Amino acid sequence: MDRSETFRLTASAQAGSEAAFAALVRGWNPRLMAHAWRLLGDREAARDAAQGAWLEIARGLGTLRDPQAFPAWAYRITSRQAADHIRRRQADRRLANDLERESLIAGTPAEADDGASDALQRAIRALPPDQRAAIALHHFEGLSVAETAVALDAPVGTIKTRLMHARLKLKAALEGEIP
Repeated sequence: MDRSETFRLTASAQAGSEAAFAALVRGWNPRLMAHAWRLLGDREAARDAAQGAWLEIARGLGTLRDPQAFPAWAYRITSRQAADHIRRRQADRRLANDLERESLIAGTPAEADDGASDALQRAIRALPPDQRAAIALHHFEGLSVAETAVALDAPVGTIKTRLMHARLKLKAALEGEIP
């Protein structure tokens, strides 16, 4: 779905067209799901984050001042939903660890190996979440640095720094400097 169609559908959905909103969901859900998956690394969690994002988008679409800002706005909402999921997952882990200590259960479950053979994908997954999100939106989704900044709710300079550090880490990983 190109920018002009997104703009047209967003404006129509803001005017109350359910068909336009449904078309917007059909056109943008795969992108928002992919973004959430890149941030979370889990398809079910990504599905939940995207669904939460769509609920928030539906509630707030009328407040969006510029329909052309829809892509960055939607990615920002999805990023926020993914961050909420990560916080919940970390809280669940802390609780599980506390329970494990209290129960004196020895050992921890082994980390699941994703089995990915592609060095670039492994290197991208190894990036910190903020750098991974910046790389994904800027390079994979084609957002400008300014749009990426809006989507991630960060200053443009911060996004430029994240992209620079991510590129350096990816280069080092692909050249074999980092295992």
